[in-house]
Amino acid sequence: MKQIGFIGLGTMGAPMASNLLRGGFQVTVYNRTSSKCEPLVQEGAQTTPTPRAAAEGKDVIITMISNDDSIREVFYGEDGVLSALKPGAVVIDSSTISTGLVKEIAAAVTEHGGHFLDAPVTGSKPAAVDGTLVFMVGGSSEVIEAQRDIFDTLGKKLLHMGENGSGAAAKLAHNAMVGIHNVALAEGFSIAVKNGVPADKFLDLVQNGSAGSKQAELKGRKIIDNDFSNQFSLALMLKDLKLASSLSDSAGVPTPMLGLAKSLFQAGYTKGFGDEDLSAVVKCYEEWIGRKIGEQI
Repeated sequence: MKQIGFIGLGTMGAPMASNLLRGGFQVTVYNRTSSKCEPLVQEGAQTTPTPRAAAEGKDVIITMISNDDSIREVFYGEDGVLSALKPGAVVIDSSTISTGLVKEIAAAVTEHGGHFLDAPVTGSKPAAVDGTLVFMVGGSSEVIEAQRDIFDTLGKKLLHMGENGSGAAAKLAHNAMVGIHNVALAEGFSIAVKNGVPADKFLDLVQNGSAGSKQAELKGRKIIDNDFSNQFSLALMLKDLKLASSLSDSAGVPTPMLGLAKSLFQAGYTKGFGDEDLSAVVKCYEEWIGRKIGEQI
């Protein structure tokens, strides 16, 4: 059985590591806040004090880290992953980070005798818990197929997007649309509710009409119920929109809708909604129309 080092036990990482344990893999975990390791230790994981120790001797190292700075520390720090890779080890990075950093780390892993896959996911916390994530992967098809057992344990679908960096680029383009769709949903709700249309009836219309979207399906009821418990935070969505904006700027792609969505998520973050679910961007609209979307009159 493959020996796996899993680094990063946040909203997504912890349930992913748990699913690997239930799938019969031997998993060693590391998290900067060590207390987050304890539930997984109770499920059978080993724990280590550094990323280096989590990677040492492992066949596969999986990272799920929130931002560029943190993942640089995980790979390049004094006790980083690169110093511990064994020949032929596979690094699967499921973080959402900049494409430039992905390519940089891929080259460094290759120089150290390993293989690298950028494999970000979509599906948020419920899919991480259920093992139904969708992976968009950049890297060698042969390396991907050799790790098919891991991907099948964690997700329902794997899409090979191309060479290293393509998985990261696909994720940023995808999350740009997620942010835009959330703003569109919030705006539609606001127009309808401000003009006397009950929110639940409007959502029913959206879900059965041409405006239907995955975000309406996932977030519409949460908005009506004023439930912003975190499945994927507003702060992380803002981070992804900033990365997508930087990527589009470097590629010379005009993205006016992305720019507007980024501004609205920035407003939500400034108002203190960053730790809530990304659907909390609707709170900006609720302030503007002077009422909660689900409020009964």
